[in-house]
Amino acid sequence: MTDLQARLRADLITARKARDSATTAVLRSTLAAISNAEALPVAEASPTSDGPIAGAATGVGTTEAVRRALTDDDIRAIISIEQTERMSAATDLESHGAGEKAEQLRAEAELLAAYI
Repeated sequence: MTDLQARLRADLITARKARDSATTAVLRSTLAAISNAEALPVAEASPTSDGPIAGAATGVGTTEAVRRALTDDDIRAIISIEQTERMSAATDLESHGAGEKAEQLRAEAELLAAYI
């Protein structure tokens, strides 16, 4: 885990303790995007017919997934994408008359700017 990831997780805990639902939601979705970026594609395994469930993987370590190691720069890029998506969605919502939701998305994007 990088320093930036640790900071995001610590800030998430602080937001949860403060019952700040908006900040909690933004940090959770950002950490989820980072986790998704760390995931590697699952290799196609040949199904087995042994055991009680056909096609199930068995043995020690079969449920562990290999993760990609991200740098702080990689994480900043992911956060930047999250921020850009929120700003784009805010623009779209505002053009459709949903100004309140657009302001909420802009506030979320501003919160993410602190991590870039």
